Amino acid sequence: MNAPLPNLTHWKERCDMAAAFRWTAKLGMNEAVANHFSLAVNDDGSRFLINPNGRHFARMTASALIEIDANDPETMNRPDAPDPTAWGLHGSIHRALPHARCLMHVHSIHATVLASLADSRLPPIDQNSAMFYNRQIVDEHYGGMAFEAEGARCARLLADPKITTMIMGNHGVLIVGRTVAETFNRLYYFERAAETYIRALQTGRPLRVLSDEIAEKTAQEWEDYPNAADFHLSELRALLDEEGSTYAS
Repeated sequence: MNAPLPNLTHWKERCDMAAAFRWTAKLGMNEAVANHFSLAVNDDGSRFLINPNGRHFARMTASALIEIDANDPETMNRPDAPDPTAWGLHGSIHRALPHARCLMHVHSIHATVLASLADSRLPPIDQNSAMFYNRQIVDEHYGGMAFEAEGARCARLLADPKITTMIMGNHGVLIVGRTVAETFNRLYYFERAAETYIRALQTGRPLRVLSDEIAEKTAQEWEDYPNAADFHLSELRALLDEEGSTYAS
């Protein structure tokens, strides 16, 4: 199941991405056949893998991912051209920001609820939300669907390599990481943290917000925690393998 298919490069990365797509669907964090994950595969980040247009996350396979070049103006004329908003958002970011190796964009329920609030910041009210302390930015100026101009605007908001999360006001969330495992781990924890925050707000009672000092300390501890993201993705792949999933095909 995990053997590389002929003529396909970056096989492990493809399998990791396909597993992330499949598990995101299991968690109900995808939306129809929208939303996209991408992963840079060259040094300057301009060539990247991304999901094909119209394929549901639950049916994603390693071999189905397409490899495109952010600097190729003919990309949208290819017979296997990506979704126009995938090209607009992911192409713009990979073109401009070599540090943004992996991008995961979803309209998951709790992240989107957060993005719909007048104040969309995620405060550090627990250990999970502290992961994103001083590492998030809110896009306050939604300008419509993420075609190229909107994607370029979003890329400018992510210029600081410290930012791992863009809460896209009136839209959803975009997570940035160095690897598939790191990015998916953040995506998972952001949705959990957003759910905790929304549920806490629903009580109508005061929030217990961490001090700046402890929130930053905890965020750094998350960053330094050994192998957590790799273990997380490895176990998800093992579970998919036990189910007989076709993700690695």
